[in-house]
Amino acid sequence: MYTGITVGAITTIGNKHVNRGTPCEDASFAVTKTGVSVVCIADGAGGKQYTDARFGSDCAVHVITDTLCDHFDALYSENREAAVRGYLMAKLRVAFAGIMEERTIDVIDRLSCTLLFVAVKDRRMMIGHIGDGLIVRISPSGVSPVSMPQNDKDGKTYFVTAAHADNYMRLLKTTVDDVHAIALMTDGVQDSVYNEEAGLVKPVVAKMAETFKDGREEGEKSILDTVKQYIVGASNASDDASFGVMYFEGTKAPQPDTLETTAAKFASSSETFKDLSLAIKPELINAHEIIVKCAGGEVPETEQAPAETAKAEEPKPAEVTTEKTAKEPSKLSKISIIVLAIGIILCIIGAIELVLSLKG
Repeated sequence: MYTGITVGAITTIGNKHVNRGTPCEDASFAVTKTGVSVVCIADGAGGKQYTDARFGSDCAVHVITDTLCDHFDALYSENREAAVRGYLMAKLRVAFAGIMEERTIDVIDRLSCTLLFVAVKDRRMMIGHIGDGLIVRISPSGVSPVSMPQNDKDGKTYFVTAAHADNYMRLLKTTVDDVHAIALMTDGVQDSVYNEEAGLVKPVVAKMAETFKDGREEGEKSILDTVKQYIVGASNASDDASFGVMYFEGTKAPQPDTLETTAAKFASSSETFKDLSLAIKPELINAHEIIVKCAGGEVPETEQAPAETAKAEEPKPAEVTTEKTAKEPSKLSKISIIVLAIGIILCIIGAIELVLSLKG
């Protein structure tokens, strides 16, 4: 068990923005309060339409950090993951609305940013991620990605301002057992230390996190120097860069000579999730018909897909005696089973169609 936690985070402007005379769009924040330690980083979206992304990223790291510190127990104990994701995105939307009013911003997308965070209280740990960037777990056995970049084949990513941002947010609840440190980074650092094709995190990430064994001030200074010299300074087109660390004092670090420096590229086929979704749709329609028939109902001849059953009226309540209910299923029970089955199928198909529409 760890003896204490040291947190820290740095952000520095990339040469791409320096050369263009534009401000840094990354933001980072780390704090320990009310018994909760949090590290949070965000990358403001690039592009002419994202005129105020730097305000979005700065707001995001502070709002999410405060929310996790103030409400960690309630968020961690809630079993409905979708509800937690929705709450966190709702907090951001409320805060962004305030910025829009204050700065007279016409569209919330101008505040777009990614988000990565880790929060710990006692042995409980919660990790969240939406968009590109990387979250890494460092343990005595090595360095491995916990949450990988969310990019499609065209390099596009997801932002907290998306209409269904909570659907894209990854949320992991676990414990700190066997964890030495957690490192978070925006893509300005990720691109230099992570081989996505092989799933390999370079050993330098473990070395960067280890600088926090001498305290936050020394750790942040060392990381900032490293990022400026070897990452941002390596290219005139370098992006803004943020790096955050949660270091568990009194835990065992990995041995440098045991860390992997190379790895073979993952074998991969050309199949996509969109292919899977299209393939299963007719199977779902057939399954819907089977479920209805097994429940004693009939599939209308005009019914071509489960979506059309949404127009059906809800059955009216009917009185049944206890004795009759005990002997055989009532008509109401059969209809309820049919309606429930249809509802489940509709939800599944609706989710698939949403994915397909968002993916193009």
